[in-house]
Order: sequence, then structure tokens, then C-alpha cells
Amino acid sequence: MNLELTEEQVALRDTTRRFLAEKAPISTHVRQLIDDPTGVDEAVWRGLADLGTTGLLVPQEYGGTGMTMVEAGVVAEELGAALHPGPWLSTAVAATRTLTRLDTNGAVGKLLTGIADGTTIAAVGFLDLQSTSVTAVEQGPDTTDVVLRGEIAAVPDAAAADILLALAEDPRGTAFFAVKTGSSGISVTPEPGIDQTRKASRVALNGTSAHRLASASSETVDAVIDDVLIATAADALGAARAVMHLAIEYAKVRKQFGQVIGSFQAIQHLCVDMYETVELARSGVIHALWAADNADAHERHLSALRAKAFAGRLATVGDTAIQVFGGIGYTWEHDAHLYLKRLLSWSAFLGGPDRYLTELGAHLAKKTPK
Repeated sequence: MNLELTEEQVALRDTTRRFLAEKAPISTHVRQLIDDPTGVDEAVWRGLADLGTTGLLVPQEYGGTGMTMVEAGVVAEELGAALHPGPWLSTAVAATRTLTRLDTNGAVGKLLTGIADGTTIAAVGFLDLQSTSVTAVEQGPDTTDVVLRGEIAAVPDAAAADILLALAEDPRGTAFFAVKTGSSGISVTPEPGIDQTRKASRVALNGTSAHRLASASSETVDAVIDDVLIATAADALGAARAVMHLAIEYAKVRKQFGQVIGSFQAIQHLCVDMYETVELARSGVIHALWAADNADAHERHLSALRAKAFAGRLATVGDTAIQVFGGIGYTWEHDAHLYLKRLLSWSAFLGGPDRYLTELGAHLAKKTPK
């Protein structure tokens, strides 16, 4: 595993960073979309698609670039650093990694092509299996066309999506279904969270038409959830890195008692603590991104668990940065609180860190010789 980015990955990082700084800055883009239920600006989304970021994980035969999760992590980190509110993680990672694991058919290929060219925004409604209860009823002789009934809580980016990928029980078992969000019988209700840049909704399906894509194995579902955790960890890493740099730059110029506060040992300790936490998280995220494509299922899952178990520590970077900023860090006008909320939402995403620490401990206990 190479811990250093290749020249192509550096170019991808720099291009994405420059685009977000020019076209989607926090002051004039992110803050304007805080109250928007979709979090999407069409021009910015089209720009991301034109850069090829929506099709990074889409195979080349469907118009994508067929890259790996490492490249997806490079983009996710830059989106996190810019607090980007759009449905990139849901579409370019969650939906794409789901579809590419299914048997190829016409419907899957069409969805992947739409994701790659930016014309299709997709959301995934099975990340939290405990909040999912959907059944499918076949309609007529064509068993691929069904109606769905049930509810799914806290679906990321459902309000922005054209297509929802749902998991439901039908007479043949558990399967993946594609639902057009404009269909009758579907309602999408916003569920506000601590992070206003993250858009989630409760989806109710009341006899909503859907298309059966493929049978769903537990291995496929688990793999997609791991991928989403890993990519979201990269997003959080970007947010933590950005707010750390903001705090350090502030400490270099803010004066108190006639000296810049960065000269005070207490402030230096806070900055070192942030740096240590960010770099520890970086090593775990890089390994997890590599494992998502190259390791076996067990190692991939453990890497995802480690990234999520560290989420609570990573969230402290936002809190520490606000201590460096002092009173200004608590104001609405300053971006520090937006970064803190992004990191807190990562800590709470699909359950708090304690659950993942417990599972990691159980794995370690099994390996310990008696």
C-alpha cells in the first residue's frame, strides 16, 4: 500500500480543490444552500460531473473513469474541506458501489451512465438497516415491476435524488429496487440534523412503482455500508484538516497582551493536539480506502470499523479549533461552527463511535490467544 499520492491523484486533488474554491466557496455557495432541502446548485453539480468526479467509480464502458476508492477518497476529502453540501457521496460512492456489485443488466447500465455524465442523482436507502422496513408486491406477469410499501428513515440526499435505491423483501427474498422519486405514492420529508450542510429525509412508500434490479446478498449490503463509512471518513478528514489550518493561521496573527497567541505554549499544545489527531485519522483513512478495493472482506470491514471508531476523536478537532478562535469561533458569521457540526455529524453517522469500538474489541478478543 502506497501512502503517497501519485501524480494523477495530486492533479485530481488540485483540480477539485481549485474548482470548489472558485465555484463553490463557503461564503457564497455553502451558506446559501443551508436552508435548501436538496443542497444542490445545478451549475456546481454540472461542473463536478464535467470534471469527471461523479463517474470516478463508474466502469469505463458506462462512461466513467473506472478508478478506485483511493481516488474517490481524494475527492471526498476536498469536498469535506469545502463543506460541500451536495449529494456526491450518495451518488458517486454509495449508489455507484451498489450498482457495480450487481449483475449487469440494462437498468443498471443506464443508471451508471446517468451517474457518470451527471444527469442522474441517486440516493441509497438501506445504509441503516434498523431504520428500514420495506416490502415489495409484484404486479402482473413481469416480476421485475413491483410496488413498494414501507418507510425508510434518515436517507441522505433523498430530496435531491432522481432515483432511490431501496432494499425490500419480495417473494424471492431480499432484493435491490430502483424507485423514481417523482413517482406517485412516495413522500420525502426533511429530517434536520446538527449539520445543516448534510441533507437527510424520511421516505415513505405507499404503493410506489419500482423496478427490481437484482437479489441482495448480505455480503453486498455490508460491502456498500463499509464503502460509505470509509468515503465519509475521508470527507470528515478534509473538514478536520481545513478547520485545523484555519485555527493555526488565526493563531499566527491574533494578538493578545502584545504577542501573537501562537507564541503561547497553551495554544501551541492545542494546535499540536489537532495535528496529531488529523494525521492519525489520515493513516486510517488511507488504509481503509486501499482496503475497500484490495483487501478481503474481513480486512475491509475492520478498516471501516477503525475509521468510524476514531470519529469521536476527529470531532474534537472542531471543538479544539473553536478554543483557539475564542469568542469569534462561536459566531454564526465564522465558519468554525460549520466545520464542528460536519465533524459531529460524522461522529453520529450510522451510530456513535462506542458501537464500533465494541465491535472492534470483540474482533480483538477473538484473535487473542488463550
